Amino acid sequence: MRADCALFTNLEAVARDAGDALTRARQPRLYDRLDWFARTAAHCPPPGTPLVARARDAKGTAWLFLSRRGARAQALASWYTLAFDAVTTGEAPVAALSGALKGIGHVELSPVEAPDALAGAFRAAGWRLSVTPMSVNWRIVPGPDFAAFWAARPGKLRSTVERKGKKAKLDIAIHRAFAPEAWTAYEEIYAASWKGEEGSWPFLRAMAENEGAAGTLRLGIASKGGQPLAAQLWTVEHGRATIHKLAYREDAKALSPGSILSHAMFRHVIEHDRPALIDYGTGDQPYKADWMDTPHPLWRIEASNPRHPIGLAMIGRRAMGALVRGTAGRYARAKRSGDSA
Repeated sequence: MRADCALFTNLEAVARDAGDALTRARQPRLYDRLDWFARTAAHCPPPGTPLVARARDAKGTAWLFLSRRGARAQALASWYTLAFDAVTTGEAPVAALSGALKGIGHVELSPVEAPDALAGAFRAAGWRLSVTPMSVNWRIVPGPDFAAFWAARPGKLRSTVERKGKKAKLDIAIHRAFAPEAWTAYEEIYAASWKGEEGSWPFLRAMAENEGAAGTLRLGIASKGGQPLAAQLWTVEHGRATIHKLAYREDAKALSPGSILSHAMFRHVIEHDRPALIDYGTGDQPYKADWMDTPHPLWRIEASNPRHPIGLAMIGRRAMGALVRGTAGRYARAKRSGDSA
């Protein structure tokens, strides 16, 4: 069955063509909705201009949202995008997407949770690929019993939370709808935290307002004596809870407000929302292992079109890099062998 393919250079045209197929009602994942891509393009876009490939047949539709610079393209994503993939409905013709990108020489896609379908689509069209790990996503299947979840955490973490919690006596508020005063507290906490400049406050606030209206927002604020000390931004939808952002005031570190708030957030979400999975966004920070069970790799796909000069140049560059690494490895092994002789 031959797919009908199209390329769009603005998201308004995508919306007209897609109808309701890219709305919350049809797309269960936050990062696959047209409003997510529109927010990214408006507030924190990657370099370039939007380029969206669409392939459609009688069984379904697939889209690939990109940002294009000349003959190169990359995922239309930002640091807020915790997972990127082709967006689909039905039994979508994902394999036809790469064929629509005839004028593109090189594509980079990340962070991809399960790269096989996208990588297979480009390979089937003759593109040369490099698929490499780029980060991890820590996850846990928590079960419905918070007490069992908590008992399985490391003893040091449990001791710290219980001891510091009794001493700090923090006030915890968990907002399930957007509250302007809570958002102001979150921004104040972030400004006094160890973190650098936030990528895009307008993006983040729009996301929180949107998810608050949909009932998926969980915004936790820990305070003492009326001063906000720690904040966490979660969403819970379709059985999956995601920890998007967290921060605490650096000058309150001795009270462990972040860990105390995490304890309250996990309890609230497990007991009230009963998710099948909780994920800790992207990154392999050591503290995530205390709360989660398993790291899952996130991948970067680099696809080069051998029928395009840019693609050929990238293929040659990767081949040269592999040759250099192989030569260096053989030299190092030979040197170690000589040293041990």
